[in-house]
Amino acid sequence: MEVYATVTDARGEPVVGLTRDEFQIQEDGERQDIRTFSAGEFPLALAVAIDRSFSMSRVGLAGVASAVRGFLTALRLEDEVMVLAIGSQIEVLAPLARERAPAFAALDHLEPWGTTPLYDATWSAVAAIDPASGRRALILLSDGTDRYSETTAVQLLERVRAKDVLIYPISLGRSRPPIFAELATVTGGRSFQVGAVAALPSTLSTIAKELRFQYLLGYVPTTAASERRGWRSIHVTVNRPNVRVRARDGYVLP
Repeated sequence: MEVYATVTDARGEPVVGLTRDEFQIQEDGERQDIRTFSAGEFPLALAVAIDRSFSMSRVGLAGVASAVRGFLTALRLEDEVMVLAIGSQIEVLAPLARERAPAFAALDHLEPWGTTPLYDATWSAVAAIDPASGRRALILLSDGTDRYSETTAVQLLERVRAKDVLIYPISLGRSRPPIFAELATVTGGRSFQVGAVAALPSTLSTIAKELRFQYLLGYVPTTAASERRGWRSIHVTVNRPNVRVRARDGYVLP
């Protein structure tokens, strides 16, 4: 089993220089032996899903697109990126690729349209990036709550926690839907609330820093744990004060 972990200090800055011996992993409450350990930059496949519903006009969709464009330029050239738009349905505007030109072109022509089936769109975005190899992440930008989804909040959380995709939801506006924090917690990502589009570049810069440096921990579940099917909880800690560890909270063994 492989687990990506993000470790930040009290200021929210990535903590580097940690060793294998400083980490501890528990699966279903049982301590596991960390057999492989890596730290640094890993190949990244990233989906950026942008709410383009008509309500985004008051937020400033053009400003959101500009901020995302700046964020994409800060990624490594080897990173793969896809751009998705959330309207009355989700649309792939730029397929997964290292080449940035299609993504930039899609952002330049992004126009408001439709409503916000946020739960359906989030699951579709996770499903779109999940087949990629290596480390996978989703940045989700929206100004509001779900409208007209067939997927419920409970179903969405159950589905995404069974996938190995880091989710970074960003709420644009005065409030943050509760599910945004839950999506981040169960996948090992981080949620944000941005009151004005002018503050969005700073938030995206924070995410870029996190995605550039993470830890990869590998282990083989103990014999007793390997006999249990279904949901398996994971808890990662670091033996260092004043740091926060974020990692997926478990996985499903068929």
